[in-house]
Amino acid sequence: MSQRQVLQVFEQYQKARTQFVQTVAELSSRPQNIETLQNAGVMSLLRPLLLDIVPTIQQTAALALGRLANYNDDLAEAVVKGDILPQLVYSLAEQNRFYKKAAAFVLRAVAKHSPQLAQSVVDCGALDALVICLEEFDPGVKEAAAWALGYIARHNAELAQAVVDAGAVPLLVLCIQEPELSLKRIAASALSDICKHSPELAQTVVDAGAIAHLAQMILNPDAKLKRQVFSALSQISKHSVDLAEMVVEAEIFPAVLTCLKDFDEYVKKNVATLIREIAKHTPELSQLIVNAGGVAAVIDYIGESKGNVRLPGIMMLGYVAAHSENLAMAVIVSKGVVQLAIALSEEPEDHIQAAAAWALGQIGRHTPEHAKAVAVANVLPKLLQCYLRADASEDLQTKSKKALKNILQKCVHLPALEPLLHDAPPNVLKHVVGQFSKVLPHDSKARRVFVTSGGLKKIQEIKAEPGSALAEYINTINNCYPEEIVKYYSPGYSDALLERVDQYLPKA
Repeated sequence: MSQRQVLQVFEQYQKARTQFVQTVAELSSRPQNIETLQNAGVMSLLRPLLLDIVPTIQQTAALALGRLANYNDDLAEAVVKGDILPQLVYSLAEQNRFYKKAAAFVLRAVAKHSPQLAQSVVDCGALDALVICLEEFDPGVKEAAAWALGYIARHNAELAQAVVDAGAVPLLVLCIQEPELSLKRIAASALSDICKHSPELAQTVVDAGAIAHLAQMILNPDAKLKRQVFSALSQISKHSVDLAEMVVEAEIFPAVLTCLKDFDEYVKKNVATLIREIAKHTPELSQLIVNAGGVAAVIDYIGESKGNVRLPGIMMLGYVAAHSENLAMAVIVSKGVVQLAIALSEEPEDHIQAAAAWALGQIGRHTPEHAKAVAVANVLPKLLQCYLRADASEDLQTKSKKALKNILQKCVHLPALEPLLHDAPPNVLKHVVGQFSKVLPHDSKARRVFVTSGGLKKIQEIKAEPGSALAEYINTINNCYPEEIVKYYSPGYSDALLERVDQYLPKA
């Protein structure tokens, strides 16, 4: 065979390999082809091509493997079992930037599915290689590495700690300072995934100087970047008072409040989550938010949002109101009760209704004035309805019951309580009757209204255990009226009167 013929054979072989990997990479980008490729044993065919002498074949083989592994955990498991990861990790250090991006994509695609698969990526020595990639000149390589590190860190504290121990955090903080938007986004997302697990991990990110750089980007016009920035700041703030205070000290207020009106739903939700995480810690932090106009801004946001986007705003109002009478009054004055009552009525999801019920309970539990503000918004019948609903979740029933109890124990606004006399079950009814027994002895006008509205008649119909708290409350109420009035409204009294008429003999 001549040299020319030998070269032709090699050329044909190269063309065939190139066409094969390109076709597989193309086919693997469409979900409907995945099962067929898997059944054809494509993994074992791609593995040797990762070591091909032609760089484009290596890169395309890695891309195809990444797409397959990205599809489901079975295929990701097949990559691990096929002993492909060590080769990829080795190549990360040796090959060109195109291959590095493709290799990092495969590692990310494997790691994303489960903590076990992410651990397999760590066990093959990927972290050190990925961290070295964060120092590459090419922003695409940095981005691919940051993405893979974030997917490893997101599963649990142990994996996140492994990412930290590999030295990733300072380099990720440098990445958020790079000019490329996509790199900033992925680096901020990775930092968020590290922070979320524990105060110690969040502190590591803070110590690397992340807060100041994240805070500088809160008004960036790019919505996807802002999503990640607010997510990272939320994950830092949630763990402790000290970390929340550090975020506040970066002077994010009042600038963040403008982002509650952002056109992007996820930006708005992440901002509301950040404000919630700060507000929950102390009265002082909540007061700072109130002073910046945060409560009014969140109430507007609740009014303009629906579903899960609404949820962090609802919870934020509950946390603020829980801290003190004054803070709860700030929520009332800003018309927060009205928006929470609307959410309680409108939202079809039990967990959002439960959050609204809890928040209303936190507002109404402080003083009679607070309870009245909640009661006049017609909240009590709605809470009772949620509590009694047969198909309500256990959480919704529990939170509705507790909110009702909290508000009832302070509420002395009798017109709001009276409908509950007719509808409330015994365990709620005793709190309602208890409030009437507190007010009626000292208010003659209320005593008269209680008779004409049918309240006294209803009280006589209640069957209470002798010696119980409910029986004592009923006695206290009955003692506010002349004996003949109480008798008149007692069940069976009209029958007794008729019997007397029957037995009465007219005087001759």
